[in-house]
Amino acid sequence: MDSELIATHVAELRRGTVVLACLCLMGEPRYGYALLSTLEDAGFEVDANTLYPLLRRLERKGLLTSEWNTDEARPRKFYVLTDDGHAARDALAREWTDLDVRVRAALEGSTR
Repeated sequence: MDSELIATHVAELRRGTVVLACLCLMGEPRYGYALLSTLEDAGFEVDANTLYPLLRRLERKGLLTSEWNTDEARPRKFYVLTDDGHAARDALAREWTDLDVRVRAALEGSTR
């Protein structure tokens, strides 16, 4: 088995799940670094060079808004889900559940 080929496909699978995971974990305002830590604690291998561009993309698409908190010595940008972000999260979660059912059925050799 070509381990590089498998690694490529695993990376593709994970790439899509990171968006859903981020949206799911944004139930409350989060700083980028706190979200990164939460993702890592949940078993998602995401580095800052992946997360921060993703957050900016989600913000450009209107799924997140951001604000700077300057109350502390070091200003921090925190992100909040918009109404569209909540709707996207819910739609993606439903799709994930449906995909999970179909993949499990395929793994078991059956169809719906």
